[in-house]
Amino acid sequence: MIFESPSNSFEWMIFLAQKYSSMFAKGTWLTLYIAVTGTLLGFVLGYIVGIVNDIKLNEGDTVIKKFLIRIMKVIFTVYVEVFRDTPMIVQAMIVYFGTRQMGFENLTPVFAGIVVTVLNTGAYMGETVRAGIGSIDLGQREGAWAMGMSPFKTMLYVVLPQAFRNIIPEMANTFLTNLKMTSVLNVIAVQELFMAAKTVGGNYYKYFESYLVIAVIYFVLCFVFDKLFKLIEKKMQGKTDYALAIEYMDNQ
Repeated sequence: MIFESPSNSFEWMIFLAQKYSSMFAKGTWLTLYIAVTGTLLGFVLGYIVGIVNDIKLNEGDTVIKKFLIRIMKVIFTVYVEVFRDTPMIVQAMIVYFGTRQMGFENLTPVFAGIVVTVLNTGAYMGETVRAGIGSIDLGQREGAWAMGMSPFKTMLYVVLPQAFRNIIPEMANTFLTNLKMTSVLNVIAVQELFMAAKTVGGNYYKYFESYLVIAVIYFVLCFVFDKLFKLIEKKMQGKTDYALAIEYMDNQ
């Protein structure tokens, strides 16, 4: 075979990709698993954070409600600031080694990686959701309240669907960022794509070629998901030919 004795970087890339295809495949699968799971759960956490931070207290609210809401706002504000202002690689070290030191020795690196991804995503998405909710015209809420809808139903059926559509681009960017940032989880021994390249490169001391292989994999993954998110965003925007329809009806 021509690649039994590679003579240049390109041939080394092909050789390593073929010989260690199963290792790269497992690393890719684990990268996707952590990124997808962590991002989806992080979106849920981010929506909770954003909704709570958007709650407005009224004079008629009970003391207990005001106290609980304010406590939750303080907790979420501290949480968002901590995770937005510290590197994810440091968060991974603290979560994994810190929890094991506290007695949770059965905590696996993969689970710790998912927890870090969820918390990191929730912190960033919380601010995004709050901004998305704020972008919805207040008149729509007031109209819903005038129709007898409760604040909860107004948020659920009127505000959030529109806010979701507005923040889809940021959600896509967050997922793509998580897909790439899983590479830092190698510091807690998560066998994701970067760790696979590091291991393969060490077998032949061909780190450059090994990292080029995963660079191609990362590019393909991000390119495909980026196009997919843009397609979803386009579908969510709905039709753009309403003016033509009106003109057609006027001409009848």
